Amino acid sequence: MKDFSYKTRAANLQRLESENFDLLILGGGITGAGVARDAAARGLKVGLIEGNDYAFGTSSRSSKLIHGGIRYLENKEFHLVFEALNERTKLFHIAPHLVHPLRFMIPLFSDSRVSMFKMGLGMWLYDALSLFQTPEMHERLNSNETLDRMPIVKGDALQGSFIYSDAYMDDDRLVHETLRSANEHGAVCVNYVTADKSEFSEDGKIKSIIATDLIGNKKIKISAKHVICSVGPWTDIVGHKVVSDWKDILRPTKGIHLTLAKDRLPLTSAVVMAAQESSRIVFAIPRHEMVIIGTTDTDFKGNPTDAAVTPEDVEYLLNITNQYFPGAKLQASDIVSSYVGVRPLVKDEASSEGKTSREHTIMSDERGFTFVAGGKYTTYRLMAEQIVDRALKSFPFEVRASLKRCQTNESLNEYTTPDAYHEAMQTAQGTLQKQLAERYGKENLVILEKYGYTDKIWCLEAYQAIHTTMCMNLIDFYTRRVPLFLADKEHGLQFLDDVAEVFRVELNLSGTAIDKQKQDLKDYVSTVLKWKSFFSK
Repeated sequence: MKDFSYKTRAANLQRLESENFDLLILGGGITGAGVARDAAARGLKVGLIEGNDYAFGTSSRSSKLIHGGIRYLENKEFHLVFEALNERTKLFHIAPHLVHPLRFMIPLFSDSRVSMFKMGLGMWLYDALSLFQTPEMHERLNSNETLDRMPIVKGDALQGSFIYSDAYMDDDRLVHETLRSANEHGAVCVNYVTADKSEFSEDGKIKSIIATDLIGNKKIKISAKHVICSVGPWTDIVGHKVVSDWKDILRPTKGIHLTLAKDRLPLTSAVVMAAQESSRIVFAIPRHEMVIIGTTDTDFKGNPTDAAVTPEDVEYLLNITNQYFPGAKLQASDIVSSYVGVRPLVKDEASSEGKTSREHTIMSDERGFTFVAGGKYTTYRLMAEQIVDRALKSFPFEVRASLKRCQTNESLNEYTTPDAYHEAMQTAQGTLQKQLAERYGKENLVILEKYGYTDKIWCLEAYQAIHTTMCMNLIDFYTRRVPLFLADKEHGLQFLDDVAEVFRVELNLSGTAIDKQKQDLKDYVSTVLKWKSFFSK
């Protein structure tokens, strides 16, 4: 596959300044990445700029689930659930190295808002909306069977449970691999470039975007026939920059997650915890490297960059988790890490944050803009297809007729087709090959051939991140390329010297520059986990 590194970034910056693009995408989260891949594969000339690291925002701060959304059935959003469940099936094929089946348990108690009977109907509907293309059909367990399956769940007033299938994913890596595929199809993508304002032709159509290269600290002009704005919770902020008459459309909500060591909360499956006093659902999700607890759902105002975890957020999630697993006696000191994201929900007439729809909205502007907001991570591929279709309506018929149809049902790359991934997992020899096969499929052998065998797995990951995901610094690596910050009790700082040396050499950095990056990472860890000081008093 093509290089997608800091060298690509430098070349792409020059191309952004010198070429004219059919589409310029603002935003390098999952929606922008999906649009770039789709549009480039159809044959359009595509540029993409991201104001921070790829997946910096909500796309790396989700519950890391690919799911239909069991609670959306209660809101009667059947179409949304149907779309999501069918997209889930496609993602198992597109990215088997990033999307993995997972069983979920919903325990029900005598005071639960939903009865066993009603939940049973919901389970049949959930399987039916997937067209029964689910990894496993749901099960109904009585109280004794529930405790046999999950001994640590609360037994008092337990009526039983349901078990059903959904999936977990690596949300940040799905963005990077999607952008890598877009790059393979010719998309010109650059991170750390912010959109500042628009320039229009005499007939009022978009002509170019004035942007700032934050690394080179210079202004650039990017010419484009059409601009797609897919910046998630920053939609209203960027909207005011690029059009003078923008009207705010978002009702952003904040969601936090906590991470625990798997031995601190030994789960046999994911658990759906329904906050009894509200319609909010909290998940406890076991993954290969940690357990994730989340999420909250509260209205948020301000710049999403400033969202932070508060002690009140932590206490809320700990209280719910301890209600469901009273024997665990979880405390703040058990929490390894945390993260916070802002959902770009579109304003509606809902009475609460939890009832606000997760449906996405696509808006066209006759000046040559397409804006998208809202939506679920699970449906990003379908959203991207719809966004490209909408944008193409402003192009002449002969242009549309010359393009290919949507190609994004295909695997993200040749190394991770279902067959290639299965073969890699079956033939991998030794711990190192197996670890890399699980994350990269048959590319595991390519990685070892390029960078050499070493017991320092995080150094291999650093090489891969720098050269194939345009990773520019240590914070981006620790937080959005590998699970070190979230899953490791020391946040991976014990590996920092070795990893930093890879970055110093590969990015040709001075000793002073890499020392600053190391200190920036330590400061980042302290700032993000600042809430811990409240509980240590």
